[in-house]
Amino acid sequence: MGPRLRKFALSVHLTCSVGWIGAVLAYLALGGRAAISHDAQAIRSSWTAMELIGWYVIVPLALTSLSTGLVMALGTKWGLLRHYWVLISLGLTVSATAVLLLHMPTVSATAELVQRMDGDGLEELGGDLLHPGIGLIVLVVVQTLNLYKPPGMTPYGWRKQQRESAAR
Repeated sequence: MGPRLRKFALSVHLTCSVGWIGAVLAYLALGGRAAISHDAQAIRSSWTAMELIGWYVIVPLALTSLSTGLVMALGTKWGLLRHYWVLISLGLTVSATAVLLLHMPTVSATAELVQRMDGDGLEELGGDLLHPGIGLIVLVVVQTLNLYKPPGMTPYGWRKQQRESAAR
């Protein structure tokens, strides 16, 4: 990958990755509001907004972050299978995206439910804090791994490095 394309791909990747974290923070704030509110309209609006942010912001950012991360891994010296930090980052990103995609239908069902319910019982639904809270921790771990790039090559990466050194 040429330097201009690499910089463009990196810019898209960083923007989507940081945007994913920001969107999860917004979702978490709405989930907290729904959890502590005693106002039926506040609970309804929080769940509606959580569904919208989830499907139209978080899911696209997660998928774009995952795909651009793969492009960066495959198109740069880091490689996809050479360094443990890349594999761990990929595994956590794939896991976070999978959990997100599996969780969003539940958010949609709850958002639909709160629109149909009268004020009684809405407080018992609470908010959505567990999934986005754990997701936020995972995303910060991934960002930290990608920033610090801790040393440690996989056996495959070590062999590849030895072959490249011998070829020079």
